[in-house]
This record gives sequence, structure tokens and C-alpha cells, in this order.
Amino acid sequence: MNNRRSFIVGVKSTKLSIKEKNFLKKYKPWGVILFTRNIKTIKQTTKLTTSIRKIFNDNKYPILIDQEGGRVNRLKNIALFQNLTSEFFGKKYIHNFKEFLIFYKLFIDKTSYLLNLIGVNINTVPVLDLRIKGSSNIIGDRSFSKDPKIVSKIGDYCIQFFHQNSIGSVIKHIPGHGLAKVDSHFYTPVVNKKLSYLLKNDFIPFKNKKAFFAMTGHIIFNKIDSQNAVTHSKKIIKLIRNKIGFKNIIMSDDLSMKSLKGSIGENTIKTFNSGCNIALHCNGDFKEMEIVAKNSPLIDKFILKKTSQFYKILG
Repeated sequence: MNNRRSFIVGVKSTKLSIKEKNFLKKYKPWGVILFTRNIKTIKQTTKLTTSIRKIFNDNKYPILIDQEGGRVNRLKNIALFQNLTSEFFGKKYIHNFKEFLIFYKLFIDKTSYLLNLIGVNINTVPVLDLRIKGSSNIIGDRSFSKDPKIVSKIGDYCIQFFHQNSIGSVIKHIPGHGLAKVDSHFYTPVVNKKLSYLLKNDFIPFKNKKAFFAMTGHIIFNKIDSQNAVTHSKKIIKLIRNKIGFKNIIMSDDLSMKSLKGSIGENTIKTFNSGCNIALHCNGDFKEMEIVAKNSPLIDKFILKKTSQFYKILG
């Protein structure tokens, strides 16, 4: 594992091209992330993940997915989760806690069963962003609640249930994306709330979480660092470590999103300079992948240690 680099990539299609195989052999990314474009059938996807792991000779090699349910349903070609939004479970939690627990465990067990079947071992959930009235709909029903305590509690169940099923979890979008008024896939959200407010509200759900991984949001908190989005902010990554207390692996959100204004190379370098551990690149664009790879360092002792801890839940 020592010779792997600190980045995650997406691939273009339902099977690896020769070019992609050579890329994975040459640059050795820490992990690979799958999207709907990669998933047609269970059999085909299992073949894809097996072929990826064969390159690394590692049956626990990190393969990620963004399978939230609701709108963010990468498994839609093999399973129906569209109606099962985080908002649905948040309301269930308030109105009938016993029913919530049964439904939510069932939902995560079924999701985990499919992920294990196709060879995925990390799901980039839970979304711990608050549902804020007047904010961009990019979070919307992907949030459990406007109440930070409810979001935090459901987040704990999410992490616990996935870990019990040998699936790693990624809390996102640390330290909070709920106040964003624009979609960070296309624009840079700017939040003007003071740190004192954020510590009592948006940042609360991310505290004391047992996830192995966290994903940053490409969002500027003006009163903390007016120059840099979280992914590129030394101040905010330090705050995530010290004030929020997250001690495990921090990965960026997708570096090909339009909210980051530099070139792909600049964005990769800034990601590591800020204190992020792993850079994420999702779109499968080969030229961009090579730039990210060349600007990503080899994994360090910290990543090695934390990855080994994650491997232990995989059995």
C-alpha cells in the first residue's frame, strides 16, 4: 500500500479501458469512485470492481460510491431508492422513532447488501448538512433536518449501521454546506455567518463522529477565511481538526467542480497544502486525471494508519 498516491479517481464507463488500466498501474491512486455511468448490472459492476482490485492485488482496495438514496441514487439501474430521501428518514425520526429505526436499518442493510455484492466498500454518506430555508436546493431533501441535534443523531446511526455491514462511511460536506445559496457544482457559495454562530449550528452535526473519512465542501466561510474555499483553507482544515475534532482522513469534494476557480493542477496542489489528506477527482477526464495524479503525493504514515484501521471493519 505504501506506493499508492493520495488521490481518488472516477473511470469513464462500465469496464476499464486499456488506457485506464495502465493509468491505475502507473499512478496507483488510493481509491476509485463509481457513478451511474459505471453501473449497468450487478454482474457487470462486479466484473469492473474485481478488475480494479486485481491491478492492486488487494481485495480490500477502496472503491467508493455516492449512494445516498433519493436524488443521489447511483444504483438506479439495479435498485429503486428514489423515494427514500434523507428528509423522509428525518421526518420519520421525529414522528415515530421506533418505526424510523426499523425502516432506516432496513434501508442501510439493503443498500449495504448491494454494495457488498458489487464490490463497493465505502459509501460517501451521511450528508450532515442542515436543511436551511432559502438556501440552494443542492442539499434540500438530501438533509435529514434543520435541527443539528437530529442530523447528528441520524448521522451516528448511519455510520454505525454501515460499519456493521462492512461499509466505510464519509461524513459530508464538512464543516457544513447547508447555508450555501448557490450550487457548488457551478458556483462558489459564500457564507457570511460568524464562527460563534456556526459552532452552535452548522458545525454541530460533524462533532464526535466515528466515520473513517470526511469530505470537504467547496464553500467560502467569509468570516473565517474570505480568500479560500474549505478545501483550500488551512484555517478551516485546522478548525475541522481542533474545534470540530475530526481526527481521521479528510478528502476533498470533486476537484472538477466549477466552484474552485484555479486550474486542475493548482486546485490539486492547494488541496494538499491546506491539510486535506486525499484529493477526489470524479469526471473520468483522462487529461485531468493525469494532472491530479502527478500533483498528488505518495500516501503518508497517517493515511496508511487510518486506511489499515478502516480495513479492519471489512473482515
